[in-house]
Amino acid sequence: MNIEKAIRFGISEAFSKLFDHDLPPAEVHLQPTRKDFPGSHTFVTFPYARVTRKSPADTAEALGRYLVEHTTVVREFNVAKGFLNLEVTDAAWVQTLREIVEQPAATAPNGQRVTIEFSSPNTNKPLHLGHLRNNFLGYATAQILEARGYAVVKTNIINDRGVHICKSMLAYRKFGKGETPASSGKKGDHLVGEYYVRFDQEYKQEVQALVAQGTPEAEAKKSAPLMQEVQTMLQQWEQGEPAVVQLWKRMNGWVYEGFEATYQKIGITFDRVYYESDTYLLGKSVVEEGLQQGVFFQKDDGSVWIDLADEGLDEKLVLRADGTSVYITQDLGTVELRFRDHPFDKMVYVVGNEQDYHFKVLFAILNKLGRTYADGLYHLSYGMVDLPSGKMKSREGTVVDADELIQEVVNAAREQTEQLGKIEDFTEAQAEELYQMLGVGALKYFLLKVDPKKRMLFNPEESVQLQGNTAPFIQYTHARIAAIGRKAQADGIATDRVPEVATLEPSEQELISLLNDLAAKVALAADEYAPSVVAQYAYDVAKAYNRFYTEVPIFGVDDPALITFRVVLSTTVAQTIRYAMGLLGIGVPERM
Repeated sequence: MNIEKAIRFGISEAFSKLFDHDLPPAEVHLQPTRKDFPGSHTFVTFPYARVTRKSPADTAEALGRYLVEHTTVVREFNVAKGFLNLEVTDAAWVQTLREIVEQPAATAPNGQRVTIEFSSPNTNKPLHLGHLRNNFLGYATAQILEARGYAVVKTNIINDRGVHICKSMLAYRKFGKGETPASSGKKGDHLVGEYYVRFDQEYKQEVQALVAQGTPEAEAKKSAPLMQEVQTMLQQWEQGEPAVVQLWKRMNGWVYEGFEATYQKIGITFDRVYYESDTYLLGKSVVEEGLQQGVFFQKDDGSVWIDLADEGLDEKLVLRADGTSVYITQDLGTVELRFRDHPFDKMVYVVGNEQDYHFKVLFAILNKLGRTYADGLYHLSYGMVDLPSGKMKSREGTVVDADELIQEVVNAAREQTEQLGKIEDFTEAQAEELYQMLGVGALKYFLLKVDPKKRMLFNPEESVQLQGNTAPFIQYTHARIAAIGRKAQADGIATDRVPEVATLEPSEQELISLLNDLAAKVALAADEYAPSVVAQYAYDVAKAYNRFYTEVPIFGVDDPALITFRVVLSTTVAQTIRYAMGLLGIGVPERM
């Protein structure tokens, strides 16, 4: 039974019968009843005074009486000025749970194809805290879009070329002395990242020395020997100089092994991985096409630009004077290749909000080039992650390393679980699996529960707490219900049907109402590209269940039908939590 649909039809019918006015059900808008009033659904009557020729309160009274007398879903009502608060019959709630259990919601394919790009690491450093928010947002958004009926392709573009990559390579060539991940005992991405930091340290010393000799700082930054060597190395790479290409392949290989180990830890997978080294030349061909069309123009020094003044933007460089590509060149080639490989209706870029302007430019260029897919492009812009100590900076080596952070939250989960002393019968392997699930789950949930657009402060200690809006709280709720399911199975209680019961407690009604919201919440999260909607929903369900668990006995009643009903309600909550958390890429334990 779709309670909301039945109420909307009832109100529509009431307007016709009582006020001789046509108000289609689709135009009847309901909202949740405030907690300080009885009821679950509220209809606001203020906008209809001219139609009813009654005060909002009198209109609400008339509608309320009609619904009680003429529908099977409304049992009582109360009016607060122009707010009609409706209480649904227990029979309607029971039937709603029955339909949830017997007819699990399954969204049919909608025929739309979505490509989603996330992660996008550079091969000059390991993944850090900011990358984690990106990965978790991208993966969860992909899962939610699939649940909404989209055919989704998860892609990763590896930034494996450019000046920043050459900085690590040059520093390694000058200072590496043949060091390898094997000889150093370090993950390959960590080792390469150290040379990126080393380059910055040496480069700053050169700049300071030039400034001390009287060179203006801006000129010193350009003319410093290391920067000149890096520019030369980039040109040598693009020209295919064997020694440079060999070093590039070797160091990138180390980084890829390190990335893959981290992805496995956090449960992130991709359907397709692209490399900028394979796409930047295609980008140059797009630039050439744009030059011929007059979309781009060339300056006297040979550099290629586009004028986007009509779009409220400025001039943008798309190819350097020396013929080397810039970020926008690579992005033009990458999106072209993606559309050839997997023609999409929508393409979602998961990239931090410091790149908002970049994507406005990219989308504007593709529109000017007449690309048919340009209107389907979307930038899922998210806020940065801060720490109590301040902003992270890769060049200075002050980032929060992803691997270290993952281990920190796993250790915190281990410590908390051991203190509670509830896993004495776990094997060592089972305990370790639980710690990983709790730690990684805590990290994912903490970074996903915040609206993506908002900047956020990450607190590792808070993330693993068993109380409050955290993954461990939700995971513990699931484990608690799993124990109820095991007892019910041992007692021979069937959990595949919903028996008739005469009356429900308010906490039971609230739970069924929340369970009935699942499809709407997934739809909202998909439409807004906001996994935080699903995270909040999972928390709301867990919180409501714990209130029910505290207030209502499950096995301690004499009525077998009531016991069965509450067991089925509980197991349905567990299934819903498992599904919602699964959309976020978070596992839930059977025991905890």
